Amino acid sequence: MFDYRLKVFYTVASRLSFTRASEELNISQPAVTKHIKETENLLNTKLFDRKGTSIQLTQSGKILYAYAEKIRNIYRDLEFEISQVNQQHKGKLIIGASTTIAQYILPEILAKFNSYYKDIKIELLTQNTEIISTLLKEGKIDLGIIEGESQSSFFEYTTFKADEIVLVAKAHHPLANKTLNLKDLYDVDLIFREQGSGTQEFIQNRLKEKGITIDELNIVMQLGSSESIKNYLLHSDCMAFLSISTVLNELKNNVLTIIDIKNFSIERNFHYILPKGEQSELIQLFLKFMSYEPV
Repeated sequence: MFDYRLKVFYTVASRLSFTRASEELNISQPAVTKHIKETENLLNTKLFDRKGTSIQLTQSGKILYAYAEKIRNIYRDLEFEISQVNQQHKGKLIIGASTTIAQYILPEILAKFNSYYKDIKIELLTQNTEIISTLLKEGKIDLGIIEGESQSSFFEYTTFKADEIVLVAKAHHPLANKTLNLKDLYDVDLIFREQGSGTQEFIQNRLKEKGITIDELNIVMQLGSSESIKNYLLHSDCMAFLSISTVLNELKNNVLTIIDIKNFSIERNFHYILPKGEQSELIQLFLKFMSYEPV
């Protein structure tokens, strides 16, 4: 029910990217631009300012975004409450999620889902991307949500959420507030995630694309979780690449800091993965619910 033109605006405003919005909505970038222009004409105001290759919300855009989020949530509540009246949803859904998603993103969403569908039991398994893919292929889970880059022809992949990976260190690191060049990575001590981690795979691929030889980096240690890495950083001068989703509290509390790298960023999408073919009613219900959740 969420008006499509408003949905296009909401997606662009959430991502601050016409390109990402077109990919997520599965429409062309000119179509996204057309919808935004029509909305601007309807409201007789400008919604975005362009600054180089980036865009920002205008004051009018910020107001519309706030109302769009309220309208989106009202429609969500309406649809799901009526759904509860008309149908009795029962069953069990086993979800496999890679570590970052399971620990930092899903708990709040699952709590909201449970408030609507108390008779649907959810089991969440946390593994790295490689193992999640194997479990789904073997039919041991119903749905996977992963952060890795590798794709298999066995599955369908759908974007779940945009993410950014940043280089972080303790707040009082000697290089805090400095901007590094990519080549400076050869001169710092790094902590990496374990092999098989989707985040680790993505980081290594982006660095290789920029000519960084992974084997020549000074990798002090490989640890099995973002929590382990964060705690290690607090007691050392090492740095680590971590998802921004995992360090929001530490950045807010000024115990970790982001180290900028000149002309380099790592952006990615988290994905749902499902076996190709028709999906069960429970999976369709869960994915519909997720489509209403701001990510």
